[in-house]
Amino acid sequence: MNDREGTYSFTVSVLPEVLAVCRLTADAPWPAWAVGHSFFSCTRTPDEFSIVCPEAAVPPATRSETGWRALKIEAVLDFSMTGIVSSLTTPLAAAGISVFVLSTFDTDYVLVKAAHLEQTMRLWRELGHFI
Repeated sequence: MNDREGTYSFTVSVLPEVLAVCRLTADAPWPAWAVGHSFFSCTRTPDEFSIVCPEAAVPPATRSETGWRALKIEAVLDFSMTGIVSSLTTPLAAAGISVFVLSTFDTDYVLVKAAHLEQTMRLWRELGHFI
C-alpha cells in the first residue's frame, strides 16, 4: 500500500450504480427514497442535507447532480495515513476532472462523472493503482 517514497498504491473497484448527489434543505425530513440501497450516504449540516444514492431513486423534483460513478479504495485505511485523498484527486484536478469524495470509517470513495470514469481509471493505473 505504501512504497519507500511515501506514495500509495491501492486496489480500486468501481461500484456498479450510477449515482446522484442531492441537496435538500437543512430541515428536510429523512428521505425514504434515499435509503435501503447497496450504496447511499446522508449528511446533515446546519446549512443543508446532502444525499448520495442511486440516480434512479431520486424523485424528479429533487435538486440533484446526476451521472456520478463511485470508485472505492479496497483497503481499510488507518486514520494516521495522510495525503490519501490528495494523492488520488490531484492528478484528476490536473486533468480537469471534478470529484466528489466520501469517506467512511474504513475507506474512501471518489466519485467522478460517468463521462470521466475511463480517463480516471487510466490515470490511476498510470500512477500504479490496480482497478
